[in-house]
Amino acid sequence: MAFSAKGRTQTALAEINITPLVDVVLVLLLIFMLTAPVLQSGVIVAIPKTRSVNQLTEERMVVTIDKDQNVFLQDKPVNVNDLPNLLRTVGSAPTAKRVIYLRADERVPFGAFASVMDAVKQAGITDISIVTQPITK
Repeated sequence: MAFSAKGRTQTALAEINITPLVDVVLVLLLIFMLTAPVLQSGVIVAIPKTRSVNQLTEERMVVTIDKDQNVFLQDKPVNVNDLPNLLRTVGSAPTAKRVIYLRADERVPFGAFASVMDAVKQAGITDISIVTQPITK
């Protein structure tokens, strides 16, 4: 749209300023990048560090033991005696083909760790992966 004023032609400003949009998107990206590791699991556990760690991106059933020896199934507290029955009922895949991730705090005594592994095996699940962190140099 052109206007004529004293021989000059002026055009209307019809462009959208995207600078504020880019600023907001970058701030949101930063927020999501900072909060993504926190959303990994609701139970805080100091996972042991090892040299060989496989990065897996698949979503699996997770059993967690915190430093106070409380047992969680998918971030919900459970009794270790009820764990075999809960694992049999949760999920649609046959128990022989399911994989359980076992996260345990590094300060958990071996006896508590072994009793949770025994409960998982009582459910008929034999494929148990122990979650660890890589050693950073």
